[in-house]
Amino acid sequence: MASSRVFPVVRFVVKGSLAGGAMYVAYDQGLLGNGNQGAEALKKARAALPPAIQEWTNYTGWELPSTPKFDFSVSESWNTGVQATMSALSVAPTKVHEYTQDGWKYMKNLIK
Repeated sequence: MASSRVFPVVRFVVKGSLAGGAMYVAYDQGLLGNGNQGAEALKKARAALPPAIQEWTNYTGWELPSTPKFDFSVSESWNTGVQATMSALSVAPTKVHEYTQDGWKYMKNLIK
């Protein structure tokens, strides 16, 4: 009986600890900062991951395919997404008004 009440608490604590740890690592590595900090974190990851993956594949004996090469600016991509979102939000009231008017016209034509 008591174990049925303890298991959800243990599960909650484990999930909370994993989420908290992930947030701490993201903050510590600069992923939650501005675009330049994110770009620096990406450069560090690009430098650290290939040797770690190579060591892991040597240990397990598996062969992985080569990784594709990406060359893009994180800060430019981030800024493009932010600009597109802000643009959509700025025209949203006008579009809602237009769609509402079109809907009323359509309903009036159906009633006639």
